[in-house]
Amino acid sequence: MSDPTDLILRGRRVLVDGALRPAAVHVRGGAISRVADHDDVAEGVETVEVGDALLLPGLVDTHVHVNDPGRAEWEGFETATRAAAAGGVTTIVDMPLNSVPATTSVAGLRAKVEAARGKCAVDVGFWGGVVPGNAAELGPLWEAGVLGFKCFLSPSGVDEFGNVGEGDLREAMPILAALGAPLLVHAESPLLLERAAAECATLPARSYATWLRSRPAAAEVEAIALLIRLSREYGTRVHVVHLSAADALPLLRGARAEGLPVTVETCPHYLRFAAEEIADGATAMKCAPPIRGRENRERLWEALRAGEIDLVASDHSPCPPEMKELETGDFFAAWGGIASLQLGLPVVWTGARERGMGIDAVAAWMSGAPARLAGLHARKGAIAPGRDADLVVFDPDAAWRIDAGGLRHRHGVTPYAGVTVSGAVLATYVRGVKVYGHEGIAAEPIGKILLRTGG
Repeated sequence: MSDPTDLILRGRRVLVDGALRPAAVHVRGGAISRVADHDDVAEGVETVEVGDALLLPGLVDTHVHVNDPGRAEWEGFETATRAAAAGGVTTIVDMPLNSVPATTSVAGLRAKVEAARGKCAVDVGFWGGVVPGNAAELGPLWEAGVLGFKCFLSPSGVDEFGNVGEGDLREAMPILAALGAPLLVHAESPLLLERAAAECATLPARSYATWLRSRPAAAEVEAIALLIRLSREYGTRVHVVHLSAADALPLLRGARAEGLPVTVETCPHYLRFAAEEIADGATAMKCAPPIRGRENRERLWEALRAGEIDLVASDHSPCPPEMKELETGDFFAAWGGIASLQLGLPVVWTGARERGMGIDAVAAWMSGAPARLAGLHARKGAIAPGRDADLVVFDPDAAWRIDAGGLRHRHGVTPYAGVTVSGAVLATYVRGVKVYGHEGIAAEPIGKILLRTGG
C-alpha cells in the first residue's frame, strides 16, 4: 500500500537522474516522498496528469537583483518572484547590491529579510557582500544565514557597494575559506577598463561598437587570472559570475584541471544575442560585461557542452525605463542590466535544442548546479525523494513570440521583446503548491525565506 500522500504529479516524460522517463512523483508535506512508476498512484489522492509535457525540477536562479528595500521602484520581491514563478524558477538568490542598505552587514540582511517577508511567490535566499572595510562583518553575516558572498573588482554602478582590490581580497578570502563560503565575483580589471574608457572618450556613445570596445575581453581575462591565483593561495571557493569572454575559458579549464575550487556561470543573453546583431542606440542590450560576437557566443555554448561552464543564471538587473536611455541611445549613460528572470528557461532551451543538446543539460545548468553553488542541493535542484517538491510542467515544443507587455517583472523593458522562442512553462509548483498555471499567479505568496541556518 502506498504511503500517505498529499499530491501526485505524473507524466510520461519526467526528468529523473538526468533522463526522461514515465514516473509518478509523490508529494507529502511539501517534499517529494517517492518517485514511483507511472501507474503507481493511490486512490483518493489528488493526481495531476502532466501527460506528454515535461516534468522538470524547478529552476534555481542564483543571480537576481531584486533591489528591495531602497530601490523597489527598480524591482521588488513581489514582482520579481511572480516573474520567477511564471518562468519556472522556484528559488532565487538575491544579490547584495542595488538595495539600500546593501547586504554588507547583518543589519542590511535583516532589512532584506523584512522587505521580502510575506511577499514572495517562490523561495528566496540571499548573498552577502564583500566591500572595502567590511571583513569583520563576513563571519556574522554567514552565521546570520547568507548563502555566500559577492564582490565587484570593477565599479558596481552604485555608491553603496564599493569595488574591492587585491588587498581587500587578501583580507576577505582567508575568512571565507575558513567559513567554507563561496565568493562570487564580477570579474573585470578596473585598470584595463579605465584605459579602454579613455580610448573611447571621443567615440560615438550611441555606437554599440564603442560600448563593446570599452569593456574588452582582456579585462575579464586579467581579473579571472587574479582570482585563480588567490584561490590557489587561500583555498577559497571562487565563482565567476556572468562570464561573457570566451578568451578566459583556457584559464578556467586549467584551474579545473588543477583541482582548484573555481566555478563559472554565463547568462542567457550571452547565449542568445551577438554583437553583430545589435543596432546603435539599442540600449536595452546594455550589460556589463557586454554581449560579444557570434564566434565568442558559440565558444560559450561549446564550453557548456563540455562542462567547462558550470551553470546559467539570469543576472536579472532591471531598472525604471528612463534609466535605459531608450530615447537618447547613449550606451554610457544608460543603466547596464537586462531583465530576463521570466525568460531564461525558454531562451536557453531554444539555443540548446538548436545545437543538439537536451533538456537534461538545461536542467543541470539551471537547477542542479546553481542549487549546489548556493548550498541548497539537499533541498533543491532535482526530482528525488527528500527534495522539496519544486516542479515545472514544460511544453518543449510550444513556439511563441515574447511580448514585453506580458512579462511580470516590474518593468517590461527587455531586449527579448519580439524574440521567438521554443518552450513554454505551463505550471510551476513550489513545495507542492501550484504557484503558476493557466489561471495566472496564485494569490497567496507562499515563498519561504531560505537562510543558511534554516528556514
